[in-house]
Amino acid sequence: MNKNKEIKQDEILDEENDLVGDEMLDKDEYIAKLNDDLNEQKKKTDEYFEHLKRNMAEFDNFKKRMNKEKDSMYYTITADLVSNLLPIIDNFEKALRAECKDDSYKNGMEMIYSELTGLLDKLGIEEIEALGKTFDPNFHEAVMHEEDESKGEKEVVEVFRKGYMINDRVIRHSMVKVAN
Repeated sequence: MNKNKEIKQDEILDEENDLVGDEMLDKDEYIAKLNDDLNEQKKKTDEYFEHLKRNMAEFDNFKKRMNKEKDSMYYTITADLVSNLLPIIDNFEKALRAECKDDSYKNGMEMIYSELTGLLDKLGIEEIEALGKTFDPNFHEAVMHEEDESKGEKEVVEVFRKGYMINDRVIRHSMVKVAN
C-alpha cells in the first residue's frame, strides 16, 4: 500500500513538473492553473449530471407511458372478451325469468349465472345504471320514447338490454325506453 502511495505522489510531482516545465511558475499562477482545471472538471461533471438527470426523467416517462399502454391494452382486450360474453349473460337472464318447474335445473342455471356475474365483477366490469336515471347518450341507447307526465324529463322508464362498462369505458350501451 505504501508503494501505491509513493507511486501516486510521484505521479503528482511529475504532473507538477509538467505544469511548471522549463519555466518556473510562481505559486499563485500554479494555483490559478489548478483552479481552472478544477472548474473545467466541475463543468464536465455538471454536464454529465444534467445528462444523467434528463435520462432518468426520460426513462421515468417511458415507464409511465408503458404502464399506461399496458393498462389500456388490458382494458381493450377485456372489453372485447366481455362483449362476446354479454349475449350469453343476456340469455341466462331471460332463462331465469322464464317459468321453470324443475327447481334443481333452475338452481343450476342460477349458479352458472352467479359465476358469470362474479367473473364480471372480478374483471372490473360494472353494469350501467339506467332505470330511473336521466337519459345520457354516452351510456344509453334510446330505442323507444313515451309520453308520461308522471315521469321526469328524459327519464329512463324501461331497460331492454343492460349496458356495461370497464374503467369509465363503455363496452355496451344500455338499450332503453325514455319518457317525455
